[in-house]
Amino acid sequence: MIPIGVSTSCVYPEGAERAFATAAELGYDGVEVMVTRDEVTRDAGALIALSDRYAVPILSVHAPVLLFTQFVWGRDPRVKLERSAGLARAVGAGTVVVHPPFRWQRAYAGRFLDVVAATADEYGVTVAVENMFPWTVRGRTISVYAPSWDPLELDSDAVTLDFSHAALSGRDGMELAAALGPRLRHVHLCDGPVATEEGTAFDEHLPPGAGSQPIAETLAWLAGSGWDGRIVAEVNTRHAADEHERLELLRSTLEFARRHTAVPAPAPEDGALR
Repeated sequence: MIPIGVSTSCVYPEGAERAFATAAELGYDGVEVMVTRDEVTRDAGALIALSDRYAVPILSVHAPVLLFTQFVWGRDPRVKLERSAGLARAVGAGTVVVHPPFRWQRAYAGRFLDVVAATADEYGVTVAVENMFPWTVRGRTISVYAPSWDPLELDSDAVTLDFSHAALSGRDGMELAAALGPRLRHVHLCDGPVATEEGTAFDEHLPPGAGSQPIAETLAWLAGSGWDGRIVAEVNTRHAADEHERLELLRSTLEFARRHTAVPAPAPEDGALR
């Protein structure tokens, strides 16, 4: 069975311990730690203690690449990635998720793929570059990521597929998974609405099945191919009325993932996703 984890971002603004407690209560196979201003997310000893206390392993670490984490671990994006990889190694996580650079990070963007490859080799982890999306403002499309928001244009060994980002970019997640082939190493389980000509304003990270992406088919396809990556729920629960509603959102997300990876579909003839 493909391991199904939950991101610490799913319990935001609660802290990391809430994510581990939630994972244990609902039966997730592990946790992805998104590095933020929460000190626990940057402390290997504290994370190992939480993992031991709740008997929930740490599957992956998400580097602090969001705008609201721009000052976490300084301002040098290479340092942020390297420290994320060091944290992943220290806590036993095999994967680091990173976004492509913003276009204004010119020096880093110019050597991004080399930095990713060198970091993966030095720390012995998989650095999976996440698919992003163009920004659309008043009908005008703006490319804010470099070398590209599109992982098919990036010569990286490993990629994270985020279905919400696929929706924003107007891509079909299953087609993207097939095109990535063996480079697909990690999945963020979420959903997004159909992109419009005016552009979708927000990266919504809806529960799977609540948007436009063929998530059920993609999960079954991955299971049928013998894919050996990880699936991590990255669902926005900040609009939940209370803790009970948040738990139900994450419970239904796990049930969705279990259901559709338990009934595998055959892999496509043009290559299994391994």
